[in-house]
Amino acid sequence: MQIKHLKKSIGALALLAAFSGNSQAAECGEVSITEMDWDSARVVTAVAKFLMEQGYGCSVTTVPSASTPALASLAETGKPDILTEVWTNGAPAYNGLVESGKIEPLTEVLSDGGVEAWWVPTYLVEKHPELATLEGVLANPELVGGRFHNCPVGWTCQIINTNMAKASFGDSGMEDFIHGSGETLAASIGAAFENEEPWFGYYWAPTSILGKYPMTQVDIGPHDAATHECNSLADCATPKAAAYPKSIVTTVVSDTFAAGNPEVTDLMRNLAFTNTQMGELLAWKEDNNASADEAAVQFLTNYKDVWPAWLGDDAKAKLSALTQ
Repeated sequence: MQIKHLKKSIGALALLAAFSGNSQAAECGEVSITEMDWDSARVVTAVAKFLMEQGYGCSVTTVPSASTPALASLAETGKPDILTEVWTNGAPAYNGLVESGKIEPLTEVLSDGGVEAWWVPTYLVEKHPELATLEGVLANPELVGGRFHNCPVGWTCQIINTNMAKASFGDSGMEDFIHGSGETLAASIGAAFENEEPWFGYYWAPTSILGKYPMTQVDIGPHDAATHECNSLADCATPKAAAYPKSIVTTVVSDTFAAGNPEVTDLMRNLAFTNTQMGELLAWKEDNNASADEAAVQFLTNYKDVWPAWLGDDAKAKLSALTQ
């Protein structure tokens, strides 16, 4: 383990230990919360767990899961109590559960939503502002290296991107380069940033990559649902460049939990991260080979102007030492 990371780990554990005796057991009773199987969701859960335990006296159990099985479990059993980072676009049961009253949506926990887009490095846009639009990119392909960095084969985004490329690249000379893996797509961004070289392609947020490397979203036109649906088909007859839809990412609770735990429900209603905040946390977590708990401590330590506003008065008083 690197010395830098070791010091951060010790600091994280010391901070957690310092507050481990501050919660008053059984104030809010037992709470179960999902720990979805991707990094941003793990960080959200770690932050929420810490605040519930230390600010509200809850006994919190994390439940490893993913959006679809977690929603199915809640519908059938009423548990887990809290589901966080539910990507609603990929959860067909979501709307029905909301309409039936079995779950209560509290907030968009990723307040900017999940973002899929075409990007160029911000350092290129600072030199060449015209690269902030697709028209500007295609009029100056040499400024972005003459290559569009596409998703790997088998990813839905590869089909969408290829359709949009066919519809818009024309005789610009832009190459639609399909990567062999998500790792090589990410690596191409890092390699470009090392020497401020040209780059143009697809990526999504929040991710550690966009947290680490400042990118500017290219305007490829407004979102249109029918166009996007066609672009998603390999045999789309009328492809067209159009923005991806924003993915709504929510925290939900069971109806019984919301009724019986209004203070904790209010906490989870307030708890939300911008993509910039989450991207920075994910980049820090990756660079330091850190755990989700350590990333939570990094957030609590460095965003003291954000999280206290999520708390009720009693919880804010209990955690006041953390804001000093």
